[in-house]
Amino acid sequence: MATEPSIVSRFGELDLHLFREGSHSRVYRCLGAHPETRDGVAGCHFAVWAPNAHAVSVIGDFNGWHRHTHWLRQSHPGSGIWEGFVVGAQVGQRYKFHIESNFHGYKVDKADPVAFASEAPPATASVITDLAYEWHDDEWMARRKTANALDAPFAVYEVHLGSWRRSPETPEVPLGYRELAPLIAEYCLEMGFTHVELLPVMEHPFYGSWGYQVTGYFAPTARYGSPQDFMFFVDHLHQKGIGVILDWVPSHFPNDQHGLAYFDGTALYEHADPRQGYHPEWSSQIFNYGRHEVRSFLLSSALFWLDQYHVDGLRVDAVASMLYLDYARKPGEWVPNEHGGRENLAAIHFLRQLNEAVYRDFPDTQTIAEESTAWPMVSRPTWLGGLGFGMKWNMGWMHDTLDYFAHDPIHRKYHHDQITFSIWYAFHENFMLPISHDEVVHGKGSLVGKLPGDEWQRFANLRLLLGYMWAHPGKKLLFMGCEFGQSAEWNHDKSLDWHLLQYWPHAGAQAWLRDLNALYKSRPALYARDFSNDGFEWIDCHDSDESVLSFLRKGPAGETMLIVANCTPVVREGYRLGVPRGGFWREVLNSDATCYGGSGQGNGGGRLAQETPSHGRPYSLELRLPPLGILFLEPD
Repeated sequence: MATEPSIVSRFGELDLHLFREGSHSRVYRCLGAHPETRDGVAGCHFAVWAPNAHAVSVIGDFNGWHRHTHWLRQSHPGSGIWEGFVVGAQVGQRYKFHIESNFHGYKVDKADPVAFASEAPPATASVITDLAYEWHDDEWMARRKTANALDAPFAVYEVHLGSWRRSPETPEVPLGYRELAPLIAEYCLEMGFTHVELLPVMEHPFYGSWGYQVTGYFAPTARYGSPQDFMFFVDHLHQKGIGVILDWVPSHFPNDQHGLAYFDGTALYEHADPRQGYHPEWSSQIFNYGRHEVRSFLLSSALFWLDQYHVDGLRVDAVASMLYLDYARKPGEWVPNEHGGRENLAAIHFLRQLNEAVYRDFPDTQTIAEESTAWPMVSRPTWLGGLGFGMKWNMGWMHDTLDYFAHDPIHRKYHHDQITFSIWYAFHENFMLPISHDEVVHGKGSLVGKLPGDEWQRFANLRLLLGYMWAHPGKKLLFMGCEFGQSAEWNHDKSLDWHLLQYWPHAGAQAWLRDLNALYKSRPALYARDFSNDGFEWIDCHDSDESVLSFLRKGPAGETMLIVANCTPVVREGYRLGVPRGGFWREVLNSDATCYGGSGQGNGGGRLAQETPSHGRPYSLELRLPPLGILFLEPD
């Protein structure tokens, strides 16, 4: 046998204890493939967790893929951790683990669950990798605590790397990490986005899953390059002052034979009972959060990206599906918890543990929950009984807002409460307002395509919708293409329709979003108190007859911004609004300006407040409200 007879384990006694306890957050230092030199001999140390195997070997380019050449051994008897050192195995070589189970004569070749790199799909082997990289983002890392703080501006651009932009010469082939880095960074700088959020980059066999069916929880997909290429991507954006948030999927995983499912001939990572371990909505497996080693695996995956890739935050996918045992299930298709309830107690424990570990080790990052129900205190500390996330997607705001704007303006007065209701709960959580990829797929059409009217009205509605979103309390997330009114539904197999920017409505929408971001980032009133009712004050939320909203956003140093939205195509002349102070109120942004494709209705740069009481305030403004327009005014 070519494997060393004496095993030098990467698992110390403490590692083993933490792994079995479910609290090990760095198992990637112990498991997987690690190139090293022992006694002057170069090779690679391999380790894999397969407790129900009676034999495990490592196969790969270094041994002709022969299953009986390099057997691994359990350095800690009974641990289920199989290890061995292969002389001559080197970086760049492919490998898998051959597992012979104790059950049913099951034999299978599995990719490494902790592999740092994989072959480009459809190939499925893992690749021996050295994660060495020389980072140049010291300045960003030193100041990102401020950039990622809850009182900082967050204008997040959600991107699917494979379809943001492709080369016209080879449109069938996505650009790589290194090609995309300067393009995305330059675009975000131009448009004023503060962060990029990437749809999952972890290795996934089916491109059409957009990364949400993960097999490689420690490997950036090889479709766009190597681990170092992805490090370059993050590094480059950081050097340009742009944060990077990753989608992370701890809720489920696919059934592909080379992946985690039925790993050692048993339901190792998943539940054996399909009522607990099979996800009917996504035809995938559900992690067994009650198994300690599985929690260590997931904790380590999350912290791996923050540690090794300098990532600034994790958006945790499908949290609701983790919290509820009956999620997407009919009566009789799920198993109640020990108290007879539908809450997944093990998942709740894991999510709290995850957030405690992230904020303990990386306090200058954020975790963001995609949680679509009214589960309480998602973004409240665990010591208060919360789940411990930094922020939560506001799915209720998104559904109500899109539904309201889909109505013909003549009918909006009957749905006025849809656009005002969100303020009733806006400060119960630390909310991020999402208009994400989920809203422009599966026959839902594009964002601008949801809006009523002719072309002019649809783009006026788009500018109004985005203006309302940027004025509303909460951080912002917008999917790529929505900023310029992509006409077609998102297609992951092709580039965005950048050619549309030669047409005025699309260029105007893009210019509006660029100026909106510039205003947003420069005015603390619009972001510093997103999560406190001290930062918001209605002027009039009851004018349903004319479908007008008016409110103040307020900053910590007395900054004030007045926002007025006219949700009909009728110009409102002499519209009186009470304001808290006298003097001149300058119109700093108007979505109906001609430079955005609007009709040019406005207030000539601003209005002088009159000593005429209105709306319970001593002063008032008499404004012209543009059609399907939104105004931002501030006292001079």
